[in-house]
Amino acid sequence: MKRTILIHPDPRLKKVCAPVSDITDDLRKLADDMLETMYDAPGIGLAAPQIGVLDRLIVLDCVKEEGEAPRPLVMFNPQIVSASDETNVYEEGCLSIPEQFAEITRPKEVEVAWMDRDGNARQEVFDGLWATCVQHEIDHLNGKLFIDYLKPLKRQMITRKMQKLKRERARA
Repeated sequence: MKRTILIHPDPRLKKVCAPVSDITDDLRKLADDMLETMYDAPGIGLAAPQIGVLDRLIVLDCVKEEGEAPRPLVMFNPQIVSASDETNVYEEGCLSIPEQFAEITRPKEVEVAWMDRDGNARQEVFDGLWATCVQHEIDHLNGKLFIDYLKPLKRQMITRKMQKLKRERARA
């Protein structure tokens, strides 16, 4: 089931999410809903707080090549265990901040530990776009948005645009 994506500013997007203690069928269904919502948007990552659920759950799939098999990942309680000193700059966007993009510098490579949908402990090294995406989504679980990396003036400008967008959508 497709879920509604919250638009910044929304107080739920600034909250730190609670760890998931037990992976239930309801949480697996939530993960499936999140993947459906993300693909439909379309996006390459989605965090539970973006649909108003304050649990430590993210989904991502950074496969963009035509004809390449999708690789949907579901991560419960993801955490970065190590990050490279080398950095990458990507132009990031966010489904909660539509049509706004900014270049953000993050570690080029990160090692992430998480629980999969079956409760198995997993660990993997991500680089390039995958590394950027997983860091962006984990930030959401900590109440941080990509615009928080920007200078205050640019951040305020984007926030005002989102407030205007929300007013326009409310009228529609």
